[in-house]
Amino acid sequence: MPVPKRQKKCEEGAPAWLLSWGDLTTLLLTFFVVMYDVGSIDQVDLNVMLSAFQGLGPREGGNTLETGKLAELGNTVMNLPAMERGQSLARAKKTALSVFQPEVKARKVRIKEDERGLIISLASDAYFRPASADVNIEESRTLLQNLALLLSSGDLAGRTFRIEGHTDDRPTDTGGPFPTNWELSTARSTNVLHYVVDFGADERRFQVAGFSDTVPLASNDTEEGRAYNRRVDVVILNEGHL
Repeated sequence: MPVPKRQKKCEEGAPAWLLSWGDLTTLLLTFFVVMYDVGSIDQVDLNVMLSAFQGLGPREGGNTLETGKLAELGNTVMNLPAMERGQSLARAKKTALSVFQPEVKARKVRIKEDERGLIISLASDAYFRPASADVNIEESRTLLQNLALLLSSGDLAGRTFRIEGHTDDRPTDTGGPFPTNWELSTARSTNVLHYVVDFGADERRFQVAGFSDTVPLASNDTEEGRAYNRRVDVVILNEGHL
């Protein structure tokens, strides 16, 4: 009877080619990460991307295999609305940058984001008469009409807005209509609200505040800094800052 041949014992572990392939893909990923310009990241878009990975907690992975509806990418039914709201705010920012491009170039409007939400900042010197809360409507009509349209858009449905007045630290004329900068900053934000509502925005979705000189963006030691601080901010609020 012939003696059966002994079969070769299979080597344990991954084949050598798989290790090389893993190294190659890691290097490619690192290359594209380095090539990505981190300075161009849109904060709202970044928040949307990060929200896709909420819920991983201390785990190293595997969350996408959890049972339940819409578990893919770590999403849950509760955080999907937050993702959509983040995307809608990102679209609103892009629209604002496009609509207000001439004013942004002229430094009459600034658009930025912080923890409160999206901020459209109007330079007071461009849209108010000196030492006055009267809106220069001849200068600001188109801007305020476009602002009302933006705030009424479907992308911002259900959101709350806050109009904040800010001044520099120079005292007001105590004999005038505004004894202090508190009254002046509040009056300016209120007057912006009146015009935006007149142009079609829903008054019930707004808050109004005056901060005087308590929230400066620059030093009040220079005229340039004081001009930068004199502003009215229209804030599209995130849910945590209602």
